[in-house]
Amino acid sequence: MSALLRLAAASLWNRRLTAGLTVLTIAASVLLFIGVERLRQDAQASFLRTVSGTDLIVGARAHPVQLMLYAVFRLGEPTGNLSWTSFEAIAAQRGVAWAVPVSLGDSYRGYRVVGTTSAYFEHVRYAGDAPIRFAQGQAFAGLLEVVLRAEVAERLGHAPGDGLVLAHGAAEHNPHHHDDRPFRVVGVLARTGTPIDQGLYVSLESIEAIHLNWRTGTRLGHGPDLDHVDPERLKPRSITAAYLGLSERMAVFALQRFVNEYRAEPLSAVMPAVALQQLWSLLGTAERALRLTSACVVAAGLLGLLTVLLATLNERRREMAILRSVGAGPRHVLGLLLLEALGLAALGCALGLLLLQVVLALSSAWLQTHYGIGIAPGWPSPAEWALVALVLGAALLVALIPALLAYRRSVADGMSVRG
Repeated sequence: MSALLRLAAASLWNRRLTAGLTVLTIAASVLLFIGVERLRQDAQASFLRTVSGTDLIVGARAHPVQLMLYAVFRLGEPTGNLSWTSFEAIAAQRGVAWAVPVSLGDSYRGYRVVGTTSAYFEHVRYAGDAPIRFAQGQAFAGLLEVVLRAEVAERLGHAPGDGLVLAHGAAEHNPHHHDDRPFRVVGVLARTGTPIDQGLYVSLESIEAIHLNWRTGTRLGHGPDLDHVDPERLKPRSITAAYLGLSERMAVFALQRFVNEYRAEPLSAVMPAVALQQLWSLLGTAERALRLTSACVVAAGLLGLLTVLLATLNERRREMAILRSVGAGPRHVLGLLLLEALGLAALGCALGLLLLQVVLALSSAWLQTHYGIGIAPGWPSPAEWALVALVLGAALLVALIPALLAYRRSVADGMSVRG
């Protein structure tokens, strides 16, 4: 066996250019195959950690996925609002450590405006336990102050101290503006790659202030001077949703049942992890398409291996005949070709895994910042090792075709070939 291994290594070295190109082809295939699987797994894990540290999200009665779409991802329109009285009653329940209200409705050049409190920046987490950070400035502290997402600041060139005017409603091209109540930028959030990046943040009192002189979507004259407005008039009557954090995790089911059976108004309370898992399951078709694409790439690499083996087989007929004439049996010829193919596949897999680590090391920070995917270099998981074994097994099956052809050829057939 050791002699056969040395012979296979010498044969590959003699054809090192062709063998090297084959190894690179397999390496690229393995890089994409394992890379897509790693990306799929880590993207799912990052997606399920989009909202971390939040035990329940409460809103008007709706399907859990729908509630998550508008309360977390700022997509679609809410089915209704949650009254402020109900929010206060829920926030006062036993076991509730903190409650963050969220109000949607207005926009700025197509970007959604989120009315909330400064507690949003303190309690909401992402990617496990990562806090929201400010790239510039600080959180709002008074009326008509706004915190921008990083994308808005970069695309529109805003910075702390700039002024901007919000639009009434969520339409991208909206003719109705709150130009009588301009806002001042006080902070810019650092990128998170999560739905946190999809909003401009203002206080709930500011939302009420800009709507004091609005009725049924129409502005009626000039609003009152905010310096002389009763603070009670700036207290919100309703909000879109609320994020709840519990001091006792075991109380989550009791509080969820309390909210779902709330008599004052129809409400829903969903656990983010469960709803996000349901939402991810809706993406199953795209996930399967990714797997199919990566499998096709591996199949293309193995076809390249088969092509190289078949192309060189005819050139090696005399070599095989000489081996047979010095005592090598048909099984030795068969084993030689299988060992060569296994060696090429093993080198390709090793190089592909090494390249994957390099690519992940260079792109992990960028993926986390821009897409919220927490992916990092690391030892392959058992599932990834299984995929590598699958590639090696498939390479052996592919190599059986030229190996069996060589096995069936006779010594006389090889000796008849003229050099």
